[in-house]
Amino acid sequence: MITVFGSINMDLIATTQRLPKPGETVAGNGFSTAAGGKGANQALAARRAGCSVHMAGAVGHDGFADDALALLKEAGTELDAVKRADEPTGTAIILVGGDGENMIAVVPGANGTVTASDADKAVGGMSRGDTLMLQLEVPAAAVEQALSAARAKGVTTILNLAPLIDDAARLGRLADVVIANETEFERLAGQENMMAEEREAALKRLNSETGQTLIVTLGGDGVVAIRDGVISRAKGLKIEPVDTVGAGDTFCGYFAASLDEGLAFEPALRRAAVAGSLACLKQGAQPSIPLRDEVANKL
Repeated sequence: MITVFGSINMDLIATTQRLPKPGETVAGNGFSTAAGGKGANQALAARRAGCSVHMAGAVGHDGFADDALALLKEAGTELDAVKRADEPTGTAIILVGGDGENMIAVVPGANGTVTASDADKAVGGMSRGDTLMLQLEVPAAAVEQALSAARAKGVTTILNLAPLIDDAARLGRLADVVIANETEFERLAGQENMMAEEREAALKRLNSETGQTLIVTLGGDGVVAIRDGVISRAKGLKIEPVDTVGAGDTFCGYFAASLDEGLAFEPALRRAAVAGSLACLKQGAQPSIPLRDEVANKL
């Protein structure tokens, strides 16, 4: 079983021919809304991958709340640990350029009300061998408590170091598995502007120091990882991206589901990378997450 402890948002998405420069206004050519939030996205990805998933987090009492939970509910995700807070449901304002790249501003709202007590409740029903997946869009104190409580129960923890908050490097040392993009990994490693060989050396150093499994997503170049001192790599699909918003979360959810199902590490990386690639072919975070059979057909 997988429990996801994290954020739940509504995404407000505008498309433009190109992303604006600082201080610049550009004309938009489309607008849509979609359920999002890194926690909810990863929960839906793990559920669509075929796993039993519990979502723990918070939404408001506003009009966005039910819409933010709709796809999770439709997929059969357990939502009993999602509380209703007095703050509005979290929102993400997303600009997507013509090349598929994006800019995102996140307003936490109800996500900011998630507490260490909520973390204890989320982990309380878990058992040794279960998987807890976390991100950094809810307060750091709550994430830290969830990691601590999970370790005490023998629950495997997967932390996605996004978004890149000040506590990211410290919290990253507390998880069994860390998933980061290139920039996030540089914060964890304490080194900027890494070349490929420097990144591999940093992976080996950190793995030796902590024993953690470390995974670095590289966009179109796939993923590089280390587990038990062994470097692994995986490629996604060669695609022309439409929207990259949900790719990283799809990777995380599918990777967690693959490990939860008992898939070996390298096949789990490949499956997650393929799922992340497919998520780039549609707009929106949750609507773009592929189903299990779609991914299997591309492996």
